[in-house]
Amino acid sequence: MKSLAVAGFGLLLSAATTASAADVVVVVSSDSPVDSLSRAELADAYLGRVVRLPSGEPLLPLDQAESSAAYERFYENYLGRTPAQIKAHWSRLIFTGRGRPPPSLRDVETLADRIAATPNAIGYMDAERVGDGLRVVQLE
Repeated sequence: MKSLAVAGFGLLLSAATTASAADVVVVVSSDSPVDSLSRAELADAYLGRVVRLPSGEPLLPLDQAESSAAYERFYENYLGRTPAQIKAHWSRLIFTGRGRPPPSLRDVETLADRIAATPNAIGYMDAERVGDGLRVVQLE
């Protein structure tokens, strides 16, 4: 009986984690050639490891403000890193002159407008904020 309760708790925790990850989605312009990305490609883009897609298309990752809830959920759920780890990563690259973090836009409306107007841009936002001119990217 005790193991059944533990298994039930595990399922409940798993469902809660999945719902949380699903709250933030990765988006591109509806004019973007990007339909899907692997999680490794997404991580490489947001960690400054690549500036082009495998197809050769340039890629411009855009960030939300560090103070936004979506910022923390995106980096933890999709890249498996905390905001402190991301800050440390970029501090090292900036200090050594090997990279700059994705531009951070002041609010989600500005982010959505910039992505919709820029076919090679990619960003993330709460699923309910995805509007006209944006498309959700399928992650493999």
